[in-house]
Amino acid sequence: MPHALIKYGLSRSYPGHRHFNSRKELKDHYDVVIIGGGGHGAAIAYYLSKYHGVKNVVILEKGYLGGGNTARNTAVIRANYLTEEGVCFYRDSLKLFRGLSNEFGYNIMWENRGQLTLAHTDAAIRSFRWRAEVNKHLGVRSEVIGLDEIRELVPMLNMSEHARFPILAGLWHADGGTARHDAVVWGYAKGACERGVELHQLTTVTGLDIESGRVKAVNTNRGKIQCGCVVQAVAGNSSVVGRMAGIHLPIHTFPLQAMVTQPYKPVLGPLVSSPQYHVYVQQTSRGEFVIGGGSDPYPLYNTRSTLEMKESLAAAAMEVLPFLGQMRLLRQWAGITDMTPDYSPIMGLSPLENYYLDAGWGTWGFKATPICGVTMAELIATQRVPDLIKPFSLDRFYQFRQINEAGATAASH
Repeated sequence: MPHALIKYGLSRSYPGHRHFNSRKELKDHYDVVIIGGGGHGAAIAYYLSKYHGVKNVVILEKGYLGGGNTARNTAVIRANYLTEEGVCFYRDSLKLFRGLSNEFGYNIMWENRGQLTLAHTDAAIRSFRWRAEVNKHLGVRSEVIGLDEIRELVPMLNMSEHARFPILAGLWHADGGTARHDAVVWGYAKGACERGVELHQLTTVTGLDIESGRVKAVNTNRGKIQCGCVVQAVAGNSSVVGRMAGIHLPIHTFPLQAMVTQPYKPVLGPLVSSPQYHVYVQQTSRGEFVIGGGSDPYPLYNTRSTLEMKESLAAAAMEVLPFLGQMRLLRQWAGITDMTPDYSPIMGLSPLENYYLDAGWGTWGFKATPICGVTMAELIATQRVPDLIKPFSLDRFYQFRQINEAGATAASH
């Protein structure tokens, strides 16, 4: 190993295999133009090229690969949602996560750790019972558990009857887990580029040429591209890019902040969340405690972090896990989340004939990465909307068929 490292370091040329294509000029035409180089954009390109043979594909990213919300989430993966449509969708995504390391030949650091959501009111317990029954019916492991089982799972929880909001019960989701978010997007982008997909970073889309209800070309800061179709997968900028296509999306965008402590000895196995306190906590494989909560209370396109939210998250985390008061914070960050009225995504067809939507992900986009890639690639390649994503179409808002997942957030927004 030392000799190989020395040889690698002293080599006059790059001795390793490139994960992604080197920077080159854009072609005049692509069959598929994907706007957004995050996990979803890379996954769509990967499944198009590997399973549908569509390889004249380009990913346009205004920053760097996975530098948007993919890099700004807390890497929680779960399927314990409330509606049948949501549970089935995230269940299939979770199944794909389990096999991604083997799929890529690349370690995404998947860990099946389980998620414990705390109930502090009778209303929360009734909601948990409902969710647990829906989950079990659809093949997702969830159950309502009592105080003794909670103490066994997480001994350091504040179980006092004199707490501000005493813990009454919990929803145990045994299928919950985590994965390294950057490894997921790297794995997808690497596999796509190996099959002929082009990744162009630092390439900003500035406009769309639309004729007769179709996108004819995509304008960028590096020139114009003719296209067969366009996929929008831009997370927190969905409304902005949608307006370029003349599409008004029912979305409001909010900052979502989180923070992480310095690494400590592993003591917390499951992911712990409390909608009542607006907080969730997990300890990473490196020992850091990741702490997140609800969105900021006002719309804003900004990734700044605030002292107010830091204090709020710290206070809530210590209510649930008092020992966290001894921890030193390492950093704080924010993403920008697109929230729909029913807390479910917008996927599939748009009012334009060859323009596809992957938007409105709010706080649940990372956990949907694999299944989003599979279903959107199938739609683009076959021109048939997969049954799994039909309920998430844009027209549901005009036909009063919303899919209300507001009650299934890890921390209320």
